[in-house]
Amino acid sequence: MTTQQRILRFITRANWILLGMTSIGGLLVSSFDFALGIICGGLIVTINFHLLYRTLKKSLMPPYLSSHNVVIAKYYARFIASGFIMFVLISKHLVNPPGLILGLSVVVASVILAIFLEFKRLIFEETI
Repeated sequence: MTTQQRILRFITRANWILLGMTSIGGLLVSSFDFALGIICGGLIVTINFHLLYRTLKKSLMPPYLSSHNVVIAKYYARFIASGFIMFVLISKHLVNPPGLILGLSVVVASVILAIFLEFKRLIFEETI
C-alpha cells in the first residue's frame, strides 16, 4: 500500500470516528442544538470529502480522463449546495452556528492528525 493510499484510508476512517466522538461529546456536554450543529457540520464536510475523492478518482483514472473544467464545476456545485444547506440550517435556527463550525472542522482535524502520524512514522523509520 502506498503512502497516499494509507493516508487517504486513515483520513476517511478518522473523519467518521472524530464525527462520532464529537457528536457524542456534544450530546453529553451541551445543548441539543449545539450537538445537532456538530452532527450536521460533520456530515456535510465528510460527505463533501468523499464526493471530492470520487470526482477526482473518476476524472483522473484512464479511460475516464475528463477536463479540469468538469472537476471545477462539480467542486463549485458541491460548494454552493453546502453553503445553501448551511444557510438553511442557520437561518431556520435548526442548529447552533458554533456547533456547526466545530462539525465542519472534522476533516481538518483528521488531516492534521494524519500528517502528524505520517511524520512520526517517517522519523522513526529513518532512525531505525
